Amino acid sequence: MMKTLGSPLAKLVRGEGARVQDDEGTWYLDFLAGIAVNSLGHAHPVFVDAVTRQASRLAHVSNYFATDPALALADRLARISGAGEAGRVWFGNSGAEANEAAFKLARLNNSGGARTRVLALVDAFHGRTMGSLALTGKPAMRDAFEPLPGGVTHIPSTIEALEAELDESVAALILEPIKGEAGVLELPEGYLRAARDLTRRHGALLIVDEVQTGAGRTGEWFAFQHAGIVPDAITVAKGMGGGIPIGGLVTFGHASDLYSRGQHGSTYGGNPLSTAVADAVLAEIERAGLVENAARRGAELRERVLGLGSPLVAGMRGRGLLAGVALTEPVASELSAAAMQAGLIVNAANDSTIRLAPPLIIGDAELDEFTDRFGRALDAVAATR
Repeated sequence: MMKTLGSPLAKLVRGEGARVQDDEGTWYLDFLAGIAVNSLGHAHPVFVDAVTRQASRLAHVSNYFATDPALALADRLARISGAGEAGRVWFGNSGAEANEAAFKLARLNNSGGARTRVLALVDAFHGRTMGSLALTGKPAMRDAFEPLPGGVTHIPSTIEALEAELDESVAALILEPIKGEAGVLELPEGYLRAARDLTRRHGALLIVDEVQTGAGRTGEWFAFQHAGIVPDAITVAKGMGGGIPIGGLVTFGHASDLYSRGQHGSTYGGNPLSTAVADAVLAEIERAGLVENAARRGAELRERVLGLGSPLVAGMRGRGLLAGVALTEPVASELSAAAMQAGLIVNAANDSTIRLAPPLIIGDAELDEFTDRFGRALDAVAATR
C-alpha cells in the first residue's frame, strides 16, 4: 500500500449492525461508521439486497445512457433537499469529486467576467484532489501541493469576516455547516442565515458541503435545514451510499442552469449499481425514521458522555449523530487507542477532540455498550495523568 496513511488500527474482516470483527476474532462497537459512511451499519439486509439485485441486473453503462436507479435517486435527492422540480443533480464517486463539481459551478457564476473569487472557511475540509484541496482551509494539508488552483480566499468563520469579504467579485461561498475534520466545530449562531442573505445580496452562490453532515446524520436530512435556509447548491456523498462509493452535486433554482453539455462528467458517476444502492439506503433511512433517530440518539449520546463525569471531558459539540467530545487535555490519540482496547472504535479528529459518528441505526443496547466502553477508556487514560 502507498505510504499515504498511518499504520492500520486493525484488520477487519466482517461487520454486522453497529459492530465489526477483526482477523483475530475480536468484535468492536463501531462508533465511526467508516467516517460517517455506513448509515445503516454493516451488512444491513436492505443494503445487501440492493447490491445483489442491481449487480445481477446492470452495474455500469457509462453516462451516455439513462437508467432507472439514477433517475430515481435524483428525484429523491431533489425532494428531500427541497430543491424540487427546479433542482438538478450530478453524480460522481466521492465527496472530493462532488466538491470539484461545486468549484466548477462557482466558476460558471461569472457571466460578466468580474466574479473571480471563491470564499471558503479557515479549517474547513473539502477533499484531497487539487481543486477540493484549494478550497480546504488547512495549510498542513495544502503546503506540499502548492501551487494550487487560485482565486480562493480563506476567511475566519465569523459573520464579520463574511461581511468584510463578500462583494461583487465573489462567485461563491462554500462552507461546511459543521467542520467535521476540524473537531466537529459548528458555525456561529445565525451564520448560515447571514451567509444566505449576504450571498443573495451580492449575487454569489451559497454552496453547502453536506458530504459528512448529510443523509440524516445531524437530525435533519441535511444540516442546512436546521437554519431554515435554501442554498444554491449542496454536495453529498458518504452516508448517502451507506458503504458504496458515490457523491453528488444538487443545485437549486437558477444555479441549475449554469452547467451546460460537456462541461463536466464522470465515467463511473451515476452508474446503476451505486445509484440503486444509494436510493435504497435513503429509502430505508426514511422508512425506518432514522433521521428522527439521529436527533434523539444524538441527544442521548451527549447526556451519556457528560454523565460519565470524567475530568477529561470539557463538553460536547455537533448535532445529531455527528458529535465531538471536547477534551480538557490533548490526549485524543491516547483515548482513541484506549477505546480500541475496550472494544470501541472512535476517532481522534485532532489532539483534543474525539469524533463520534455511529450508524444511524443505534438504539439503547448500543448506547449502553458505548457508555460502558468509553467510560472505561476515559478512566484508563485519566489514571495515567
